[in-house]
Amino acid sequence: MNDSDVSKQIQQMVRFIRQEAEEKANEISVSAEEEFNIEKLQLVEAEKKKIRQEYERKAKQVDVRKKIEYSMQLNASRIKFLQVQDDIVNAIKESSSKELLCTSDDPKAYRKLLQGLIVQSLLRLKEPSSVLLRCREVDRKLVESVLEDSKREYAQKAKVTAPKIIVDSVFLPPPPSGSERHGPSCCGGVVLASQDGKIVCENTLDARLDVAFRQKLPEIRRRLLGVHD
Repeated sequence: MNDSDVSKQIQQMVRFIRQEAEEKANEISVSAEEEFNIEKLQLVEAEKKKIRQEYERKAKQVDVRKKIEYSMQLNASRIKFLQVQDDIVNAIKESSSKELLCTSDDPKAYRKLLQGLIVQSLLRLKEPSSVLLRCREVDRKLVESVLEDSKREYAQKAKVTAPKIIVDSVFLPPPPSGSERHGPSCCGGVVLASQDGKIVCENTLDARLDVAFRQKLPEIRRRLLGVHD
């Protein structure tokens, strides 16, 4: 084999080795690109997942804040409604209380009312001997003028001997006035008690109004405000 043949074989071997090297390099390049793309895709998906999780977390926070704000607004609305409701009801009660003051303007009608309140109180107390009566100072003479008739009416209704009625020297508060609207006051009526003070029947117009108001409050709310208790 001459030098020319040897040279050709060497060139063929070089070409073969180079081809194999290129093919191997291509395989490595393709494999590396595939691995890179897979890793890149995994990284992208991981970032997408983190972004979604962060978005969901913030969305939940916003939703919670909205619910809290809605609840606070709803509570504020309820409180405001209850306040308005109480204001209306109190205004009605105050108006009724003012009308009660007019009751004593008619002495004849008020005298009859006082007698009825005294008889009713006696029937509730059922005291056999004596009772203590308290009234407003302005009503004392009117009360004293109906005592005998009251005792006689009570004795007939209860079929008992009429008890002794002692008018207390301590009076109920006076009628409300413009200068003392927030102080103790009484629109009229009487308070009777057993002599030992253990049994008390409060039959003032204010007490009667309170009782009537408590009993009628559900109906008042329903008719005026559409509220059902």
